[in-house]
Amino acid sequence: MSHAHTTTARFAVTSWDEHVVVDIDGETTEVNGVQYPSRGFSRVDAGYAYTGPIEGTGVVAYLISYRPGSAPVTGFERFEGSIDGHDGSLVLQHRGEHDPSGVRATLTIVEGLGTGGLETMTGEATVEIAGHSEDGYEITLAYDL
Repeated sequence: MSHAHTTTARFAVTSWDEHVVVDIDGETTEVNGVQYPSRGFSRVDAGYAYTGPIEGTGVVAYLISYRPGSAPVTGFERFEGSIDGHDGSLVLQHRGEHDPSGVRATLTIVEGLGTGGLETMTGEATVEIAGHSEDGYEITLAYDL
């Protein structure tokens, strides 16, 4: 789908609190000193800080599955701040996948949950993360307002 506007910004993870919900086999895999279930899923409460044309904060609740190869990730994020000078809040539905090489996700604006200057915004963002970055990650949002 084509949108009238596209903007690119950066975001950094400001908090990450992950708890295993289901561990199917009782086997774990270590990644960067953290143990994850080899098969199962966890719940994450995370915070993000956005800079650039997208300026503000986000709080997200994820469900992250774990299995060999690629595994799905889903969640909802409430963003509060400014997008290209339009102030307000909106909710993004995250749908993606992760594997040892990184994370790929599409974030769709959930209609009817926006406020202020973002109340009528529609569109979607894409994120592709490969490895850890101290200066954050790129996000590209295509939208209509």
